[in-house]
Amino acid sequence: MNQLWTQLKDNLQFVAVCFAIIVALSLLAHLAEKFLPAKRRLSPARRVSVIGICAAMATVLHMLDFSVLFLAPEFYKLDFSEIPVLLCGFYLGPSATVACEGVKILLKLLFKGTSTAFVGDFANFVVGCSLVLPATIVYHIRKTRGSAIVGLIVGTACMTVFGSAFNAVYLLPRFAELYGIPLDTIIAMGTAVHSGVTNVSSFVMLCVAPLNLLKGTVVSVLTLLLYKRVKKVLFDRI
Repeated sequence: MNQLWTQLKDNLQFVAVCFAIIVALSLLAHLAEKFLPAKRRLSPARRVSVIGICAAMATVLHMLDFSVLFLAPEFYKLDFSEIPVLLCGFYLGPSATVACEGVKILLKLLFKGTSTAFVGDFANFVVGCSLVLPATIVYHIRKTRGSAIVGLIVGTACMTVFGSAFNAVYLLPRFAELYGIPLDTIIAMGTAVHSGVTNVSSFVMLCVAPLNLLKGTVVSVLTLLLYKRVKKVLFDRI
């Protein structure tokens, strides 16, 4: 009984932390829009339609995730679901990009469920926002190709640094706790990929950071190539 209560308490704490961070990101996006130039005026129905379409595409890409075994242990998955989220954010603004990222996770949980006690899903949302939110804010300061490139570089850097720190400080210890796996076992999985992994710090530096950098780079390049085409073909016709 005591063990059950402890597990319930730990899960409630995790949910509370998730909720607090989600609210903080939403408020940050809303605050950013207050200081940005006037955004595109769309009807609520059209705005919801764009977010819904992008979230649906992002969900499909999210469920097609895959391991990159030469970079990180198998439980770390790589996906390119932030591409539609960025397209949505570039078109509508920071608040829409956070909303799209959140709807993506909810749809993924609805159709596929979770295999990581929600830790992986929460990580995907928060780390994904650390890419798409800075990139969207910078782009909307001045909507040019140059600002898009700068925004994507800033977003990739934020995701690489923040994603690594967040994994080290919170996600890895929480994953180990909720799954009942010793943290040393997780580090050993990293050592099997990179011999230089000896602790949590080296794990995130040699496994997590390169994975986030690869994802940010690929997502950024594809977003630059697709945005203008998608905007004309899809968004402007809704």
